[in-house]
Amino acid sequence: MNQPAYHPARYDAPGEEVHHPVPLAPAPAAPPVLVQPGGIPSVASVVLPDGRVVTGYAVTPAQPEPFAPKPPVSRVAVNIALGGVGFAAVCGGLFLLTAFVAALTAFITQLITLAAVIFGGWVLVLIFDARGHRAGGMTFNIRKAVFKRNRFYG
Repeated sequence: MNQPAYHPARYDAPGEEVHHPVPLAPAPAAPPVLVQPGGIPSVASVVLPDGRVVTGYAVTPAQPEPFAPKPPVSRVAVNIALGGVGFAAVCGGLFLLTAFVAALTAFITQLITLAAVIFGGWVLVLIFDARGHRAGGMTFNIRKAVFKRNRFYG
């Protein structure tokens, strides 16, 4: 990119007509438009060491915005971390919910089984007495039995 500056004697051949670019005259500047400031500031005059007097308005330098320190951890990282904590809490809650439902199902199954065993035992006690005989009805000790025409006379 470093090219030597153009020099006409170096590139122009003798006897040829060479046209060199001519810069255009600058456009005439528009007349300045005077605008009255909102408040009239004080005018300051300064005398320079060579005797010239410079008069102008005092300009206050622009103040930069106060520096806001960045937080030590970015907000995006905090939001991602909070989302992960929430997701873990939800997963833990769902795990506990399924464990609770499974335990409740097992408990109800055991209650039904216990009720069946107790009720079945109670029914068996009603059917059989302590000696293992069938209960219900009356027991007779028959020594002489008389049957006539399929009728019992005791």
